[in-house]
Amino acid sequence: MSLFKLPDLGEGLQEAEIVTWHVGEGDHVVADQPLVSVETEKAVVEVPSPWSGRVKALFAQTGDTVAVGADLVDIEQEIGADTGTVVGSVSSSPAPPAAAKPAPPAAARGEVVKCTPAVRALARDLGVDLATLAPSGAHGQVTREDVEAAATGGARHEPARADLEWQKVRGVRRAMARNMAASGRSVVPATIMDEADIHGWAENADVTMRLVRAMAAGVAASPGLNAWYDAAGERLLVHPEVHLGIAVDTGDGLFVPVLNDVANRPLDDLKRGLEALKAAVRSREIPLEHLRGQTISLSNFGTLGGRHAHLAIVPPQVAIAGAGRIVRKVVPDGDGVAVHPVLPMSLTFDHRVVTGGEAARFLMALILDLEKSG
Repeated sequence: MSLFKLPDLGEGLQEAEIVTWHVGEGDHVVADQPLVSVETEKAVVEVPSPWSGRVKALFAQTGDTVAVGADLVDIEQEIGADTGTVVGSVSSSPAPPAAAKPAPPAAARGEVVKCTPAVRALARDLGVDLATLAPSGAHGQVTREDVEAAATGGARHEPARADLEWQKVRGVRRAMARNMAASGRSVVPATIMDEADIHGWAENADVTMRLVRAMAAGVAASPGLNAWYDAAGERLLVHPEVHLGIAVDTGDGLFVPVLNDVANRPLDDLKRGLEALKAAVRSREIPLEHLRGQTISLSNFGTLGGRHAHLAIVPPQVAIAGAGRIVRKVVPDGDGVAVHPVLPMSLTFDHRVVTGGEAARFLMALILDLEKSG
């Protein structure tokens, strides 16, 4: 037996979801041939074969979540295997693994709890004692589902109608659910709102680029919002560059690609960069590194509807701004009044580390930049 375990996929990831197997039991494979596509939060990654040989067993099915370091596939190495071509079909469907009975809790076995760091952190946040849980994962591992079931008292809900059934939340939407749960458990959010009078904008003004520039202006006025907060270590990291996460709505869920160093790049370069990121999101070929590292975020939800919003901050970030739907309003104009286009803005900040004054200075600098003519 030559077991190949799910490798470390980088960026501190602890697990991945099986999207598609490219091989089946009995297939011959060669080194570096794609074995399986997995989804890690919002990026789909191909995992190649580490050596040539025959596939003896697959240890997960499509849709399963596999921990880094867990058994993935058994590939019997063959002496003198052909490394130039693939022999046999690579489209076979894997046989489902036999269902395993949950092991008794670690406390009853007198053993150390087996689980990923992410599951351990979740249990700590939810106040669940891992040693009391009966593990349902492979090789006696406690899973996220075990912890969440314990936190809710093992509650199960059945639909009122027999023709309805639950749909498993996977991929992007699962990542969104987990990120929002983490936000709700830890962040202490507060929101301030105001409006920018944009009657001085050029007729063909690029709204998104104006917002990007204004975010940089807000950071310049109040740098503490362009930061990460480590609650466990009670420490704050203020970033010198503004790496802006820009929310992109898709049919698959919410993506937040990162537009790097927005304060120091010309607008035409930023525009090309953003278009490239959006294209990569639409094709689901965006590299994972372009979905990580944002220091502050922006949501232009007004393109879909809504004026103001209480937005969700994804830790370790401490702030997110939102642009609402542009409306026309009667505003003072000299001794009279006029009808101007107005852009509503919302700023949600983590009140654990950001003061109301810091947030207000950020929002006012952002609005002043938006109100510039051009």
